[in-house]
This record gives sequence, C-alpha cells and structure tokens, in this order.
Amino acid sequence: MKRKLRIALVAHDNRKVDIIDWVIYNSDFLSHHSFVCTGTTGSLVKEALASKGVHPDIQIMTSGPLGGDAEIAAMVVRKEIDLAVFLIDDLNAQPHEADIMMLLRQCRVHNIPIACNRYSADLMITSDLWDDEDYIPMNPHYERFDREKHEANIKKYM
Repeated sequence: MKRKLRIALVAHDNRKVDIIDWVIYNSDFLSHHSFVCTGTTGSLVKEALASKGVHPDIQIMTSGPLGGDAEIAAMVVRKEIDLAVFLIDDLNAQPHEADIMMLLRQCRVHNIPIACNRYSADLMITSDLWDDEDYIPMNPHYERFDREKHEANIKKYM
C-alpha cells in the first residue's frame, strides 16, 4: 500500500488479547501507518509492535471510560482518522456505552470504515481501494426514501 493511513485502535478489556494478537499478526503492514489509541490499548499496541521491531507513530488518548472514545470520535468528525478498529466486548455492559455509540455513529455518519472484529479489520486493511485513485467513497445519503422516484430511476436502466 502506498497510502499512509491514520488508524484508530480501541479494544475493551476483554478484547485486548485479540487486538494485541491482531497487531502482531499484521505488524509488517501496520509498520507503515500511524495510530491513535485509547489509553491502555495504546500502551499494549506500542509494546506489541516494539516486540516485532516496529516503532510507528502512536498517539495515546485517555482511557475509553474517561473520554478516550469521545476524543477519537472528535478526530473522526475532523476527518483525522482513515480507519477505525474497535474491538467491543459485546458480552458485558460498559459504563461508557454512550461514548461507544457516539464513536460508532460518527464513523457511520462521516463515512469512516470501522471494523468491529478481526475478520473485518483484515478485509479493510487489505483492500485495494485505499490506493485506487479512481475510487471516491460515496457519502451516505440521509434523505427520505421516495419509492416512485426510485422505481422511475430503475426503469431508466432497464
């Protein structure tokens, strides 16, 4: 990949083993990119990559429950993040659920790819679209659905 990405990495406590393993497995690819991480996740990612001889630029925010998710969401709004990997503990309640939902929502609203499991993260980082100069991501359309207009458009292509 020619393009250098700014990747947000966030992992809940019960998913930190997964994010560390994912980072180590993908260390060659990740060595060419920079990162923004929440507190403990950032420290663990930095340590894991260092063990593979990789020392990328890593910006460590505060812990998620103390506002780190919100800090990264603000970066998403400012288009400072290219990709987010957020390994969420879906089996346990989180005290900062509102911040989690805010980060996920801002990624969707601002069209930032977000992977919530390792498989999606692998698919996203290996996509050829990152370097395709002809590919322009289409922004989401937030408008009322008009069935008649939709059907008329479909008939144009038949």
